[in-house]
Order: sequence, then C-alpha cells, then structure tokens
Amino acid sequence: MTRFLALLGQRIRRDWVQVLLWAVGTGLLAYASYVGVADAYGTEQDRTSLLAAALANPVILLFRGLPSGTGQGAFMVFLIFPWLAMLAAFMSTFLAVRHTRGDEESGRAELIAATPASRTLPFVATATHGVLANLLLGALTAGAFLAVGLDVEGAVLAGAAVGAVGVTFLGVGLLAAQLMRTSRGANALAVWTLVITFVLSGIGNAIGTPSDDLTRMESSWLTWLSPFGWGENTRAFDENLWWPAALALGVGVVLIAVSAALVSARDLGGSFIAERQARADASAALSTPSGLVWRLTRGAVVGWVVGGLIVGILSTSLASIVQEVGASNPAVENILRQISGEGSIEQGTVTTFFTMLGVLAACAAVQVVCRARQEEAHGTAEPLLAAPVGRVRWLADYLVIALLAIVLVVAAAVGGAAIGIASQDGDMDLMRTVVVVGAGQVAGASVFLVVTALAFVLVPRLTIPLGWTLVLLGMMLGLFGPLFLFPDWLVQLSPIAVTPTMVGDEVDLRGLWWLLLATGVGAAASLALMRRRELEAGG
Repeated sequence: MTRFLALLGQRIRRDWVQVLLWAVGTGLLAYASYVGVADAYGTEQDRTSLLAAALANPVILLFRGLPSGTGQGAFMVFLIFPWLAMLAAFMSTFLAVRHTRGDEESGRAELIAATPASRTLPFVATATHGVLANLLLGALTAGAFLAVGLDVEGAVLAGAAVGAVGVTFLGVGLLAAQLMRTSRGANALAVWTLVITFVLSGIGNAIGTPSDDLTRMESSWLTWLSPFGWGENTRAFDENLWWPAALALGVGVVLIAVSAALVSARDLGGSFIAERQARADASAALSTPSGLVWRLTRGAVVGWVVGGLIVGILSTSLASIVQEVGASNPAVENILRQISGEGSIEQGTVTTFFTMLGVLAACAAVQVVCRARQEEAHGTAEPLLAAPVGRVRWLADYLVIALLAIVLVVAAAVGGAAIGIASQDGDMDLMRTVVVVGAGQVAGASVFLVVTALAFVLVPRLTIPLGWTLVLLGMMLGLFGPLFLFPDWLVQLSPIAVTPTMVGDEVDLRGLWWLLLATGVGAAASLALMRRRELEAGG
C-alpha cells in the first residue's frame, strides 16, 4: 500500500496543475453556458423555437447534444454536454498515455519496474489517478450547475455523466498505450477514437426520431455506439436516467481491466501493433533539417487535412438546408448572423463551419510545435543541433512546417467546399466567401502557432499543456461566445473569431491586420529568443 500511495502521489504532484486547469475550465464552461442560455433564451418560446430548428436541421445536431425538452437545465445540457464530455475525454486520454507509454519512452517505467513496485502497481496508480481526476472534473461540473440554482439530481447526474465519459476514454487511452509502440501513436489512436465517436453521436442524434411537439429527440442506434451518446441519453434535468452513465463507467472499467491484463502480456517497451518497417535507405528529403521535420510530423498533418476536407464538404453541402430552415426560423438566423455579421444565411453557415476549421488548423500547427518540444525532451534534438544546424534554423523549420500544415488544412477545406457546392448544384459564387473566410482562418490559426512557439522558447516544460489549453480557450470563445452572448471584447480575444468574413458582396477585414501583426511579432520574437536558449531535457 505504501508503494502504491507513493506512486499515486508522484502522479498527482506531476499533473496537479494540468488536471486543475482541465477540471476548473470544464466547470467554468458549464457555469458560463447556463448564464448565456438564461440571457439568450430566457423564455420557453425562445427555447422551443431553437429546439424545433435543431430537430429539423442536422447541422445543429452534429455539434450539439440530445434535445430533451424546454426546461432551462435540459436545454443547456443539449447545447453544451458534448463539449464538456469532450474536455473530460481529452484530459483522460492524454493523462493515460503520458503515465504509461510516455514513461516507457522516457525510461521512467524501466527504473520503476526494477523496484519491488514491478510493472503492475504503476499501472494501477495511473488508473486510480485518472479516475480521481474525472471525479474532480465531474464534481466541479455538478457544482457549477448547482451554483446557478438547478435541481440537485439533474446537476449531480450531469456531472456524473461527464466524469463517466472521461473514465471511458481513460480506458481508451490506457488500451491505446498497450497497443501502440510510441506515445505519439497511442495519442493519435485515442484522439481519432474520440473524434469518430463524437461524430457518430452527432449523426445518430441527427437521424433520430423527433417528438410530435419538436422538443425532444429519440436517438438512433448509431448514437449508442458512442460514449458521448451514452452520456447524452442520461437526459439530465429531464428524465434523469442513471443507467447510461453506469454503462459508460462500466465500459471504462472493462477497458482498464483489459489494459491491465495486456501490461503483463508484453515486454517493457514492446507493443501489440508493430511499427511499420522503415526503408533501408533514407530518402533525399531527409538530407535537410526541414525534410526531417516534415517526416516526423506528416502523419499528424495528414490526419488534420482529412478533417479539414470533411469540414469543407459539410460547410457548403448543408448550407442550402440551413438557408431553408433559417429563412423561416429567426432563432437559427440570429445565431448565424451573430457569427457572420450581416451576411446571408449561406455565408453564415460557411463562416460557422470555417470557425471550426480554424480550430483544426490551429491544432495541426500546435501539434507540430509540440513535436519540437518532444524531440528536445527525449534528447533526440541534441544530436541534430550538434551538427551544423543552429537553434534558430531548427526552430524555424518547425514554424515553417506548422504554417504549411495550416495552409494544407485550409486548402483541403476549400477543395471540400467546392465538392459540396458541386454535389448540390449550388451557386459557385459562394466560393468567394469560402476563399475569403478560409484565408482569414490561416491568419487566425497562425496566432496560436506563434504563441505556442513563444511558450516553447520561454517555458519549454509548459509548451504542450499551454498550447492545447490556448486552443481550447480559443474554441470556446470563438464557437460558443456568440451563442451565449458573451461580451464582444471577450469573444474577440479568440483569433478565430475576428478573422475576415463576407458581408454580401463586401469583404469585412475585421481583425486581419492585428492577426498578421501578432503573427509577425510572435514569430520574430520566438526566433530571436531561441538564439540564447539552452536545451532543456525532461518532460
């Protein structure tokens, strides 16, 4: 027991800042969501109008939860639950991989395995740590709902459902760490599982069966393939069903148990999915530092590019549907106009989807810069810098590849938008809006790139948590700020929320010049400061 408590304490000390940021951020989002809903949709008529639009419009249900009535609590859960659960899922998968496969790569696991703790006890400590982190996150979420005066059972159930989804993805992360050879591969597998199940839940809700009064939706079978769907079907503040939360928790426990069995069935450092064998001879591209950076990051970049393509296709193929619904429903029209200004409904739809695209592009860039930190922490950057490659050139290569990743993600979305228009025999004039908004998101995502680069130079150990936290904050403000009627100054703190848009036939540049200035200054400052920075090993 003493050894277990020591290992658990070590994990808590190592992660307490990150876990606290995830948990408090989720609770604050829940609190702000209710306040925004109460201000923007204070009457039952307002909520009924938006629910009717949601049930008729698959676009809304793709990015929201399961409609369960017009009560303020149920309505708020419909709008925000999937995103609260997503925060719990990201926290859990990253935590699981960091303390399992990540420790194996860094050599920590081998040192601990040589002690009487062996290999099983550290795994148990990691699983316990993950469960406690989700318990804290769920408790703060429930506390936020209670703080605004919602009923106790619904608040506790909503927090428990968020935490239970987090435990499910804790199991996913632990299992991915056993299957994959590297922490990068394990994280990629866990994140893609998260994204796919999130989309499955949205599609399952969109093709479900609406009630006669258009205030509720019965999920289709597709939703039940997703942990997000299980959490949504608790219907907190309405029916208050506990068994879907128990299902999510049970699946998480099973995944953790399977992962524990696999720990003892493989060698330390081994995996059940072998890495692809490399070529016998290096390609010509690897003769340059830039080529090496591209080789290290191209897999992740390709994944984000595929995501950009899907967003682009949806943005225009569904624009005509939104146009029809929004023309007859002021609630949808109001939401879209808050984001797109005075443009048309179709332009608002493109802007809404491309705001999500800006998040994907920013993620691609941040992941590339975080790879630089991983190379430094693992000691693989040191041999490269011992060659005739300076620190500034080394960092500049990562910045260039990160910028290229942003451009590729946006270009894929623009191409996807053209496909969507062609598939619907739509108006190709909408492509002007696509190009303008897409180019603007390049500028917005670039700000996240240079801020993460500055973090890498100034506080290298915080590069990864700080970079991803800033992207999440930008997403919350840019995507949810207009919906919850946050003050303009607060929404405009998100770079993706102040990018150029189309207003009719005119281009509204909005914050373009500030974005370009911030990107230029940030890039120059990070490269200048890198000249004097020493390498800092360690996670």
